[in-house]
Amino acid sequence: MNSNAGLNVGLCDFLRQSPTPFHAVKNISEGLQSAGFQALHEGDAWQLEAGKAYYVTRNASSIIAFRIGFGDPVEQGFHMIGTHTDSPCLKVKPEAGYVSAGYAQLGVEVYGGVLMNPWFDRDLSLAGRVNYEDSSGQLKAILIDFQKAIATIPSLAIHLDREANKSRFINEQKHLPPVVMQLQNKQKHFNFSDLLLSYLHDELGLSDAVQVLGFELSFYDTQPPALIGLKDEFIASARLDNLLSCYVGLEALLGADDKAPSLLVCTDHEEVGSVSLAGAAGSFLEAVLERIAESFSADKKQEAKRRMLEHSMLLSVDNAHGIHPNFMDRHDQQHGPILNQGPVLKVNANQRYATTSESSARFKAYCQKAEVPLQSFVVRTDMACGSTIGPIVAAELGIKTLDVGVPTFGMHSIRELAGTQDTGYLLSALQAYLSR
Repeated sequence: MNSNAGLNVGLCDFLRQSPTPFHAVKNISEGLQSAGFQALHEGDAWQLEAGKAYYVTRNASSIIAFRIGFGDPVEQGFHMIGTHTDSPCLKVKPEAGYVSAGYAQLGVEVYGGVLMNPWFDRDLSLAGRVNYEDSSGQLKAILIDFQKAIATIPSLAIHLDREANKSRFINEQKHLPPVVMQLQNKQKHFNFSDLLLSYLHDELGLSDAVQVLGFELSFYDTQPPALIGLKDEFIASARLDNLLSCYVGLEALLGADDKAPSLLVCTDHEEVGSVSLAGAAGSFLEAVLERIAESFSADKKQEAKRRMLEHSMLLSVDNAHGIHPNFMDRHDQQHGPILNQGPVLKVNANQRYATTSESSARFKAYCQKAEVPLQSFVVRTDMACGSTIGPIVAAELGIKTLDVGVPTFGMHSIRELAGTQDTGYLLSALQAYLSR
């Protein structure tokens, strides 16, 4: 059995219980509460104290947790870990329900850079947030998760598309709507909001719900996360990008030395550019850091925030591409990370990653201290490079930033693969970094 068995079993449980960013933030919040972190609300006045630990959420899909430490956070600065809660998926449209050939289907939008082929012929469920009005006229929100398989996207048989294995084309509008039900008596209409209202009544016992006024729902694969390989070398799951980093970052924060200021930020909407009220390009992190600086500085509050940021550093922790044994030519052979050989330092001269020689030197020192092997990733010079929240936060806050993550296969597929040793390596490195 892998030496990180406990950590990986906990990760699998977290992945299974977090089908959407809303659920991930709920589960992170519960873990923080159990560890003694106090909940804050952006609309309230804050009274922060040295030695205490806090967390705050925005849109119920992003969360920031931090320890103040026992010194002056303005003078010490924060060591921060940045991750994201969202993953590429299929999201239900507002007016989703329709009927085709006697089957009830739901129209979907493609969220992020979905690898679409693996979504066919899967047992799909549905989860997310529903907003409704109750019998007293109050507007409320609730998280739902159907849990069981309620839908599928059937493939077209190869007999009807003889070139399927060579050149199957997927039209997102026409070919991705999942089938959720077979209708009787030549029914021509399918109202999805009415179905949701019945679900609130019958499954959740919300008899006072009068009407559904909005929802943010995503389909997900019901196949649970698993440790696989002859020696349990791998973790196979949906949403490893980037809930693996969220979970390990949380464990690092909970296990770090509480004397130094430390912070974990998990933001939504990274897969679509981070430009939102809950995204890394929004005001969430800067607003929280500003309020922390103001709490420990009687005057010159803007100067206090700038000083605190100058003493701070952020690790953008997001998955990296492991070198694929069947597609070796898609990698730079000098920078091809191997699963289970340590986290990956991500570098890009065109600033798609925020790593600098200074930030990488600091992180390498922490990894050496923790006896953690460290790998490097640079995309092939003739290929485009993805990006992370790292460059966004570096630009917005003017803060030293590094991009790092564990190597994975199948990034943005409905089921991704990571190494069971790498979770432990990453945890050790992050704890050394937070504890200084």
